[in-house]
Amino acid sequence: MTKQKIGVVDVGGGTRGIFGAGVLDRCMDLGIRFDFFVGVSAGSANGASYIAGQRGRNFVFYNDYAFRKEYMSLDNLVKTGSYLGLDYIYSTLSNDDGEYPLDYDAMMADPCDFEVVATNAVTGRAMYLKKSEIQRNQYDFFKASSCVPGIDKPYYVGKIPCYDGGLADPIPYKRAFRAGCDKVVVILTKPRDTVRNSGKDRLLAAAIAGDYPKAAETWINRADVYNQSIEEIFELEKEGRVLIVAPENIGELKTLSQDHAALEDLYEQGLRAAEAIPAFIAE
Repeated sequence: MTKQKIGVVDVGGGTRGIFGAGVLDRCMDLGIRFDFFVGVSAGSANGASYIAGQRGRNFVFYNDYAFRKEYMSLDNLVKTGSYLGLDYIYSTLSNDDGEYPLDYDAMMADPCDFEVVATNAVTGRAMYLKKSEIQRNQYDFFKASSCVPGIDKPYYVGKIPCYDGGLADPIPYKRAFRAGCDKVVVILTKPRDTVRNSGKDRLLAAAIAGDYPKAAETWINRADVYNQSIEEIFELEKEGRVLIVAPENIGELKTLSQDHAALEDLYEQGLRAAEAIPAFIAE
């Protein structure tokens, strides 16, 4: 019997990405290794640590480092024009000489194919970076993938200004199937029955419409794209081709919430939710 190719999608979601960190930590406990991983925003950071085999690394980022002003704060916004300290997160902390380095060698040696999603601010379209293009201590695409419009100025990858990958491709499950996956685990960071509303996006998109009208248009359409994707993966789940792994409850947690107890609870939910993955893979 031919071995199935199993993919995983982690949609990120700011500090709510700690749910995905819990899912992937339990996968490491269970010895589950995926063949393809596509990460969006914080989901890309989860993917890097998972592929590198660094269990617990992302928990520290979400539940410790994220409370530092260098990580995210109004002080950052005033000094740099961005609320999130993307260089602090993905360089100062993550480089070889950082406080908690990404194990670059282990990530590159692992056979899992890995892609990171960002949004080209000029075209409003998704960009995908493959693992083979990631260089040691050069994690600009992770920064771009996590660059939240409205509170961060665009992050440049080369000469291309970029925003969060969730604008253009919020649930990139199609990317996994195009890569040849037979089954795909989709990690959400909101309850599976959540329906996005475009009202807030329309208001916030006005902040970037003058400089990046295409990205603003993509932002306005994000809710519709997300909701359509949810409907599609529901159908694929019925067919046995997708497993949706999502928290049961996120309480009052927002994208950039700082609440130790709530974050720890969401991480624990991720650990428990991952228990459904072995049976899905074995079917």
